[in-house]
Amino acid sequence: MALAEAILVCLTDRPMSGYDLAKTFDASIGFFWRASHQQVYRELAKLRERGLVKSSEIEQSGKPNRIVHTITTAGKNALKSWSQKPSRVPSVKDELLVKLYALEHVDIPALREQLEVRLDHHRAILNAYHKIKERFYDGKDLTISEQGKHIALTMGIRSEKEMIKSYEEALVMLGQVGS
Repeated sequence: MALAEAILVCLTDRPMSGYDLAKTFDASIGFFWRASHQQVYRELAKLRERGLVKSSEIEQSGKPNRIVHTITTAGKNALKSWSQKPSRVPSVKDELLVKLYALEHVDIPALREQLEVRLDHHRAILNAYHKIKERFYDGKDLTISEQGKHIALTMGIRSEKEMIKSYEEALVMLGQVGS
């Protein structure tokens, strides 16, 4: 997935300023696709040049004018075309797994700490996902757009649960090393 498509997906919800888009990106698509705020702003300019986004300036008194970005019909068509392309299976690049591969030659207490940090990280993400699910999806009639987000969130919850289980098991197994 390219950053352009991730931004267009965010703009399907509503028109947004660059700041609002970057914040929304962080709290939604950002769970699955990383980008800095500077990257988001640069990509917005490219999308505007390609006619996939239009931008309008809204005057504000007492503060700088606000520029709001809206996905165009061409942008929606580009999303539809993008959705028809096969998605690549993401590659795994995980330094921690490489360290486990060399267990005999690494500092095991340091590795244990790194596993615990990773475990805490996945627990925090799972907690955030559950809060999002409770706030926006549980017990509600969902639009088709919300259903898609709910499906992605459910997959994310399952993935985080499996990662937590894997790290917990790795810590147990690491405790048995050399026994």
